[in-house]
Amino acid sequence: MATEVKLPRLGQGMESGTIVKWLKGEGEPVKKREPLYELDTDKVTQEVEAEADGVLLKIVVPSGEVEVGRTIAFIGNEGEDVPSDNGGQPAETKDEETEKDEDAAEPHEQPEEEGSPADEMDDERERGRQAAAATAEAATAAVADAPVKQEGRVKASPLARRLAREKGIDIAALQGSGPEGRIVAEDVERGVVAQPTAAPAATLAAATGEVEEIELTSTRKTIARRLTEAWQAPVFQLTLSVDMTRALELRERLVARLKEGETKPTVSDLLTKVCAAALVRHPAVNAHFTGDKILRFPYAHVGIAVAAPNGLVVPVIRDADRKTIQEIAADRAELVGRARDGKLQLSDLQDGTFTISNLGMFGIEQFIAVLNPPQAAILAVGSTEEKPVVRDGQVEVRPLMSITITCDHRAVDGADGAEFLRTVKELLEEPALAL
Repeated sequence: MATEVKLPRLGQGMESGTIVKWLKGEGEPVKKREPLYELDTDKVTQEVEAEADGVLLKIVVPSGEVEVGRTIAFIGNEGEDVPSDNGGQPAETKDEETEKDEDAAEPHEQPEEEGSPADEMDDERERGRQAAAATAEAATAAVADAPVKQEGRVKASPLARRLAREKGIDIAALQGSGPEGRIVAEDVERGVVAQPTAAPAATLAAATGEVEEIELTSTRKTIARRLTEAWQAPVFQLTLSVDMTRALELRERLVARLKEGETKPTVSDLLTKVCAAALVRHPAVNAHFTGDKILRFPYAHVGIAVAAPNGLVVPVIRDADRKTIQEIAADRAELVGRARDGKLQLSDLQDGTFTISNLGMFGIEQFIAVLNPPQAAILAVGSTEEKPVVRDGQVEVRPLMSITITCDHRAVDGADGAEFLRTVKELLEEPALAL
């Protein structure tokens, strides 16, 4: 019997995903754990593996948004029959059919009991002709004004239909952003009513190349949503300058001791180790704010902000407090490489307790990073610059680096943030203390 391929739930709270493309075609052999298709979730685009051996008999949903648990394909033996499908769309429930019939039907007034039977028959025929004309006129208007329909129904994902019912929104009044104008969940959340065709001036601007329109990916939509949430948090920032003399010397010694094939450690790797050591000493900063409680962690899973093709992602180096700088460097190189190739898995992005955002390589001396909810703090790292400092009454030139911590004041007090930042400074200026 053919095996149904259902859309999996790849993370807590996931209700739907968007199939980007199939990596196998109908009729091609498939092996278990072999990449089968690309799925775009609200966190990452990743390859989903086949759960069975056989032949890809039929692709039910070629692309687009699909509800978790929906059958999207069948795998079985060559020539095996597959159950009939409805293109991945849920069957109309009896309630929906009833609602459509009720909406389509107009109540008819009962004729008054007067006149001859022949007159009543003539009146009935006349009312029938008028009803037919009104129905035809309504159908013409619906075709002209309604969003794309399929077999008499508005094309919409199952999740979009459910959300529209819950919110009391007329789904036929929405403009779809999915394939072939299909209404997806995001359209219902925005509540965007279909608008008339763009004005000629705007069309001309697009045609002449003056305007570039870029559709938001699920990852970019998630970035926008989470950063908006972060901006609503009451935060404070603290900044310190760090003398990087000893830290740079340590990095040079580590590079000199590299074995063939090992990853060259960077200042970011050293910073990750130092921050991890400071986090376990200051659990108030190594925390999540979840709305009704604060979670403080005994381990340091440090996220590294990476500019990927689809937008900013934060892969996590787990247990950074227990790893050597060389081990952190190897993990960082592997994660960053997969991030830039679009190959990160959802597990690579989960469970971070703290985030580091480093723009020093771009020559940025100092900046403020936005929180990465639900984490309670994030560290912004600037470039290392040669600057004059006064020591024992003498002016010296030292490599200074600016670090700025942003803290969620609902979870972290000012003194806690200051003590953490002071510890980071001390460990960078005497890095042997963190090893």
